[in-house]
Amino acid sequence: MQEFLTRAGCFVAIIVLGYALRAIGYFKEGDFTVLSKIVIRITLPAAIVTSFSGKEIDPAMLAIALIGLGAGLVYMTFGFVMNLRGTPKQKAFGIINTAGYNIGNFTLPFVQSFLGSVGVITTSLFDVGNAMVCLGGSYGVAAMVQNGEKFSPARIARSLAKSVPFMTYLIMLTLNLTGISLPGAVVDFAGIIANANAFMAMLMIGVGFKMPDLSLMGSILKILAVRYAFAAAVAVGCYFLLPFALEVRQALVILAFSPIGAAAPAYTGDLDNDVGLSCALNSMSIICSIVIIVTLLLVML
Repeated sequence: MQEFLTRAGCFVAIIVLGYALRAIGYFKEGDFTVLSKIVIRITLPAAIVTSFSGKEIDPAMLAIALIGLGAGLVYMTFGFVMNLRGTPKQKAFGIINTAGYNIGNFTLPFVQSFLGSVGVITTSLFDVGNAMVCLGGSYGVAAMVQNGEKFSPARIARSLAKSVPFMTYLIMLTLNLTGISLPGAVVDFAGIIANANAFMAMLMIGVGFKMPDLSLMGSILKILAVRYAFAAAVAVGCYFLLPFALEVRQALVILAFSPIGAAAPAYTGDLDNDVGLSCALNSMSIICSIVIIVTLLLVML
């Protein structure tokens, strides 16, 4: 128990370190963009490579990717329905900032440290489906809603093709299922980089963390209440109803309570939408997820 709490405390301490370093001027607000590029394009893809390398995936577990995709689509629907009487811009905001999970930058480091290789594989498969929503899908749909455009699968496909983590998931999953292994030197190289993913991801969260304006709390609490209520339903269903091993079901419970996707503020800004509300919402969801996930890990392990 003491070792578990110490390790969880270290994750929180790294987030606090990042926030403190930005507060004293060591990092600037713009450095978040640099750190996020390092995580999303370098350390996270390396962690994906190492998580799939040398592991055998039961084809039945591919259903986990569908769970990740399905949950993301439900969240997108919630975001749209909650703003049904709003403007196209408000609907687009809801779609982007309610959908998707921050798994690679937030939940994966927890799983790597606490749930072992089975948990990592489960997380990676879940994130394959989730990535289709939060790394291109939700943005493509939101852009079409905001601009009054017709639905275009080709536009969503182009967004996904530009996502380094998603393409890495796709390549590694294909190699794994076809029995093709990467050269040992490549895996070793990726492993060295992957070791930095947990630290870099937590530091990035700290640097980008923003305390929400009190005037925004009503909108933030409304979205978070819907999000975590659905997360609780998903967690209960996955744990008690799915025919997977205990380790897999435990990982799915943790995944259900992951915070809102880290790319949401960037996509919100790209649509010239309410970035301030998006950043505040993202930061509050991180706080909620830290408390819930650490509590759940204490109960389950």
